[in-house]
Amino acid sequence: MTDIFSRRRALALMGGAAASLVGGCAADRARPASAPLMPPSLDTVARAKGMRFGSAVAWRPRNSEAYEVALPLDAALLDRECGILVPENEMKWVALRPSPTRFSFVRFDAMLAYAEANGIAMRGHTLLWHQPKWMPRWANEYDFGANPRAEGERLLVEHVRTVCERYGARVGAYDVVNETVNPADGGLYDTALSRAIGGTEATVDLAFRTARAAAPHAQLVYNDYMSWEPGNERHRAGVLRLLEGFRRRGTPVDALGVQSHLITQGSDGPGALQLQRDWRAFLDAVVAMEYKLVITELDVRDNNLPADIAVRDRAVADYTRAYLDVMFSYPQLRDVLVWGMSDRYSWIEGFEPRPDGAPRRPTVYDAQFRPKPMRAAIADAFAAAPPR
Repeated sequence: MTDIFSRRRALALMGGAAASLVGGCAADRARPASAPLMPPSLDTVARAKGMRFGSAVAWRPRNSEAYEVALPLDAALLDRECGILVPENEMKWVALRPSPTRFSFVRFDAMLAYAEANGIAMRGHTLLWHQPKWMPRWANEYDFGANPRAEGERLLVEHVRTVCERYGARVGAYDVVNETVNPADGGLYDTALSRAIGGTEATVDLAFRTARAAAPHAQLVYNDYMSWEPGNERHRAGVLRLLEGFRRRGTPVDALGVQSHLITQGSDGPGALQLQRDWRAFLDAVVAMEYKLVITELDVRDNNLPADIAVRDRAVADYTRAYLDVMFSYPQLRDVLVWGMSDRYSWIEGFEPRPDGAPRRPTVYDAQFRPKPMRAAIADAFAAAPPR
């Protein structure tokens, strides 16, 4: 597959986007005397406390080989607000490995070139999304032969080593394993790969050990969507058991990725103070095992809120602020990434539309790329956070 995205194209795209901006997180820019004063970027506010702010970024359009890392207004937001990026889908097996014998790096290569051209760091997501429904079809149907354990180990080691060695120090952190805890019972998902290798624990351990050998510089993360809302108790307990097992077996895991796909509770749901108790108990257990924390995929599903935009946006902002105040109280947390900057491209609209048909508003900027109260809530939470 030919890489049709060039560094020149990235620079041209971003040059046009940056011209529409005043200020930015990568470097100070000259501001005409008549230009309005812009608030500091979210990454600038974060860095004042020893933290970083960033976002997922996706291929535009999704089903084309014609690469656009973002439309111009997307690019403007990324350039202004972010100090770190993560691919939304382009490093997952279904995108990166179309067959057992072939890798397709064109999309992530282009994303990384874009980030580097603009002085933005890059995370990797993910080296193994360990659920059958998120593995490529060929992996679920793969013939592991007469010695399935050896072939399963070879396949996984090849994948992790190939990706990590290709990018070297250019990628500073990896979600090595994503979502292997089943929220229904707190157990671990099984896949054709883990059955071949001899169990899920052996499989995820091998992924982390291979990543450590191939990318010794990188922060290695277990990433999952256990949350602070009611109903996540079994999921949280399963994640704690997995983390305890990593420590017991000497598996090289540095941090827990807390996805943070939040769901508002509405006026009849539990308030933030009620949610904090169990959530703090969970986080206390995680950091007691000497894990770092990363917010990897923050957005807010505006459930049980009225359709009125002003009311809804205010409630989402307040909910976000309450959550971040808890998270930011832990010095083990440094990186905070949202799962997209604009409502226009959020995955949530297609995943779970509102019953009343009102468009979802889960991200920092609306569909017209205008900042929402959620942006101010995030900035205020950073400003109030203890320094790292």
